[in-house]
Amino acid sequence: MRPSVSDLQLPPPYSLVPLREAGDAFAHACAIAAEEGAGTLAWVRRYDLAEFAVVLEPEEPLEEARRAIYAGMNALADALAVHAPPSRPITFDWPGTIRVDGVLVGGARLGWPEGAREHEIPDWLVFSGMIRTAVIRADEPGLRPLLGALDELGFAALDAGEIVASFSRHLMAALHEWSDTGFGSIASRWL
Repeated sequence: MRPSVSDLQLPPPYSLVPLREAGDAFAHACAIAAEEGAGTLAWVRRYDLAEFAVVLEPEEPLEEARRAIYAGMNALADALAVHAPPSRPITFDWPGTIRVDGVLVGGARLGWPEGAREHEIPDWLVFSGMIRTAVIRADEPGLRPLLGALDELGFAALDAGEIVASFSRHLMAALHEWSDTGFGSIASRWL
């Protein structure tokens, strides 16, 4: 069953921009970030891949604001952990690789305006994530032991929309934590 836009339940600060299956959430979010602003979430509607990007408006210079990738990665790991089978560790390879039980399932990246200067506050940042939820045309078992999808790792009946919605709530919590207690707690959770 394909996820529908009406099924995606995002918290109030977010505004959804659904894209067709061939869309590029990261590129689209970067292209509209300046005019749409913080909380804009671009989502590519696919059943085999959770691909999304969210616009952030930092209050710090670019050199510090880039740490948002850690908050986003933590939120993505938390979103996966909610749905993960027991004893399936979720780990990161720096800077943006996500593994479940050692298997590469996706990644994340961060973008900012071209020409932004390190010591100035950028107008926006875009955090983008991609998680493989299902394998299409899988090879024989054993041919790709370090590359997989959530369906192969025991995540039952999980669709891309659930991951995106869960991520959005966890990102709000992570940014609130950063604001309240400082970046140290975000960094230690990432580690």
